[in-house]
Amino acid sequence: MKFLQSLRLNKKLLRELDYVTIIIAICIVTFGCINIYSATVKSSGDFLIKKQIAWMIFGLITVYFLLVFDYMVIENYAVIIYWAGIILLIIGDFVGKVNHGANCWINFGPISIQPSEFAKIGMIIMIAKKLDEFEGKINEPKNLLTLMFYAAVPMILIVIQPDMGMTMVSFFIVLGIFYCIGLKRKIIIGGLISILLLIVSVWNSPIMKPYWKERLTSFLSTKGNEATSGFQLAQSKLAIGSGGIFGLGFGKGVQFNSVPEKQTDFIFAVLCEEWGFIGALVLLLLYGILIYRLIKIAKESKDIFGTVICVGVVSNLLFSIFQNVGMTMGLMAITGITLPFMSYGGSSLLTSFISLGLVLNVGMRRNKINF
Repeated sequence: MKFLQSLRLNKKLLRELDYVTIIIAICIVTFGCINIYSATVKSSGDFLIKKQIAWMIFGLITVYFLLVFDYMVIENYAVIIYWAGIILLIIGDFVGKVNHGANCWINFGPISIQPSEFAKIGMIIMIAKKLDEFEGKINEPKNLLTLMFYAAVPMILIVIQPDMGMTMVSFFIVLGIFYCIGLKRKIIIGGLISILLLIVSVWNSPIMKPYWKERLTSFLSTKGNEATSGFQLAQSKLAIGSGGIFGLGFGKGVQFNSVPEKQTDFIFAVLCEEWGFIGALVLLLLYGILIYRLIKIAKESKDIFGTVICVGVVSNLLFSIFQNVGMTMGLMAITGITLPFMSYGGSSLLTSFISLGLVLNVGMRRNKINF
C-alpha cells in the first residue's frame, strides 16, 4: 500500500500541471493515428494502428510515472541514464538490425527499439546536469570541452551506424542548448566551420555509401531520377499537391499509396493529400502552441538543469518538425527523421512522450510548494 501511495501525485502539484500541453500532444497523436490508419488499412488492416495506440497509452503511463518523481531525482541518475544510452548504441552498432543500410534497431523479442532515440534523451539530461554543476559557465574552456565530450560520444556512435538524420537532430539539440545558455558567438561559428569540415570528411569516406549520397542529394533535383533515388520525393510532392486546399477526404488519398515509408517518415504527405492545406495548417498550429508552451516552461524553470532539459526538448522538436516537413516537400534532404507525435513507430512516440514528461515535470515544480 505504501508503494502505491508513493506513486500518487499530490493535489497541489497537479494544480501546477500544464494540462493544455498534454491535451495538445494527445490531439497531435490522435491526428497521427487517423492518418496512419488511412495509410495502412489496405495493406496491414488494423494491426499497425493497434500497435500505435498501444504505444500511445504506454507513453501516457510513462509520462505519469515521470511526473511522480521530482526531476531533481532524475539529475542524480543522469550518469546512469547517459551511459545506458551509449551502451545501447554500441550494441546497435555491432549487432543491431539493419534498416535502410543503418544498424539502428535492436530486437527484444517482438519489440524493436531505436537506441539513438533514447540516447539523445540521455545526452540532454547529461548536458543539463553538467551545466547545472558548472552554474551555466559554458564559456570556460574546461567546461566547454567536457560538454563537447558528452555530446560527441553518442553522435560518433550514431554516425557509425550510419544514421545521418539522427546525427543532425543530435547536433541541433546541442547547438540549441549551447546558444540559449550563452555560448560566445565566435565559438559557435568556429564550431560550425569545424562541423562542416567533418561533414566533408565523412562524405568522402567509406562510411558514406553511394546510395546514401544519392538519397541525401536527390531533393536538389528529381528530374531524371523519378524511378530511382528521386521516386520517394516525387511521389510525396504529387501527394501533397493533389490535396489542394481542403484535401481529398479521409480514406480517399490515392497518391500516398505510392509513397514509400508513408506511415513513418512521410506521414505529412498522407495528411496533405487527405486533409489538404487546411489540415497541414491545423497540425502546424498545434505544433506552434505546443512549442510555445514548452518555451514558457523553460523560461519559468527554477534552475539551470530544468531550463536545459526544456531547451533540449524544444530544439529536438523544432528541428525534427522542420526537417521532416521540409524533406516531404523537397526543401530539405531526405534523412529518415520521423514527425514527432505523428509518425508511426514505438521508439519515436515513446521518447516524444518521455521528453514531454520531463518538461511537464520541470513546469510542475517551478515554484516552491508548501505541503
